[in-house]
Amino acid sequence: MGVFVFLPLVLPLSAWPIARLAEQHLHPRTATRLLTAVAGVCALCSTLCLALLVVVGTAQLPGNPLPDGWSDPEVREAVPYDEVAGKTAIPALLGVLVACLRALWRDRRTRRRAVRALAGLRPTSVAVLPDPVPYAYALPVGPAGGRGCRRLGTRCGGRIVVTTGMLSGLAPAERRALFAHERAHLTGRHHRYLLVVRLAELANPALRPLRSAVGYTSERWADEEAAATVGSRRVVARAIGKAALTSRGVPVPVPGPAAAVGPVPRRVAALLGPTPAVRSWPPLSTTVGLATWCAAAGTTASALSSANSAVTLFLILKAATPL
Repeated sequence: MGVFVFLPLVLPLSAWPIARLAEQHLHPRTATRLLTAVAGVCALCSTLCLALLVVVGTAQLPGNPLPDGWSDPEVREAVPYDEVAGKTAIPALLGVLVACLRALWRDRRTRRRAVRALAGLRPTSVAVLPDPVPYAYALPVGPAGGRGCRRLGTRCGGRIVVTTGMLSGLAPAERRALFAHERAHLTGRHHRYLLVVRLAELANPALRPLRSAVGYTSERWADEEAAATVGSRRVVARAIGKAALTSRGVPVPVPGPAAAVGPVPRRVAALLGPTPAVRSWPPLSTTVGLATWCAAAGTTASALSSANSAVTLFLILKAATPL
């Protein structure tokens, strides 16, 4: 066990260069999935390490509910511990759990409010609100809380919400691009990726660059899907630019994972450039390939280190626990 228990806590510090290379050189779909997987695994491993530090570091504190055998000198020698780290890990672990539960509760509450706000409209996959304030978003729940999808006999998986103020500023082709973009969010379940990286950031603040990167790559993913649907990358770029200028300063009524928009100038520039190559895994000879393999190796090392520490602690403390 030893110092390896701290490894998953420090490995996420390498997230920034990996995130930058992935979002710049990988296909948006590949980058979104890769960075979300790295963030989720690293967050789970760091949370497990905090839990191990809490158990090991506080075993000798007076009044703890752990068995007496866990504080025997032989056990303490077999399991290296740091009492200061153990005491510090207690509020850190509690803070992580409270923050994640609060984020999940707020996300669920926000979606329920959005569904209730649309309850009086027809249960269609697109809801047009008579509102002069321009905004549009993809609500990742079925119309009328899921019942509308069953009534329509479709598997819509969500609802596109757009106002008349937004539609009035777009040409017909740009409206189709807007709908295709929001529909791509629903089809790709991008809200799940965004929620995972949000929870990962709360579990380990060093993973914050991955959250920003996934927010951008998920939007780029939807941009590319919309361009393929509409058949024109320039039309999608124009629609994104107009929508951003029209809704500048307007708060989106669905905060959190469903409202990520990403840096618009970079998205427009990417759409005006060539179509990104679709590759499931970049070659090792490239810079992004080397970074990707390093990210995979670091994530694997973090998982193995956490598993080794957990198994070692379990076996030793199981032997020290009286029957």
